[in-house]
Amino acid sequence: MASVAGWAAASTQGSFPPLPRAVAQSFYRRMRAVAPAAVGAIERDRAGDAERPFAETACGRLARSLDDAGLRALGMWTHHRCMRFYDDDTRVGRRLIREIAARPGLGWTADEVRWMLRESVSAGPAAADRFTLPRAAAAHLPPAERPLDELPPEVVVPRQRRPG
Repeated sequence: MASVAGWAAASTQGSFPPLPRAVAQSFYRRMRAVAPAAVGAIERDRAGDAERPFAETACGRLARSLDDAGLRALGMWTHHRCMRFYDDDTRVGRRLIREIAARPGLGWTADEVRWMLRESVSAGPAAADRFTLPRAAAAHLPPAERPLDELPPEVVVPRQRRPG
């Protein structure tokens, strides 16, 4: 398990200009607020039945308990964790990301999407689901603010899989 993202990805020149330190720090502050509950929920779900409906899982109960800003922070934290430590044991986290990505109207900002995209690009193609949440969040931004067009040409964003 290798670290592939984090503050270095958020603060270095690359696909996107670095975010202002205060903006990135506000993201980390919000993520730290949900991290203890997220770790507990993910650990409980990893030990439980993987086939349970999401609403009946610890992650589902946590997601239901949060407002939109809290849910965005949970999504960003889970995305960060899955990109940073991408391995076969992130299936519960990836499920949580897919569930958050499917929720409309969370009020994502362009900076939040850029931050997730930087993490996704830093993770590289081995992290197959790395664009799930940033792509879904970007779709809720006004067209002029969608940062997917800012990706360098060598970064291929896979098409979303259709449910079904």
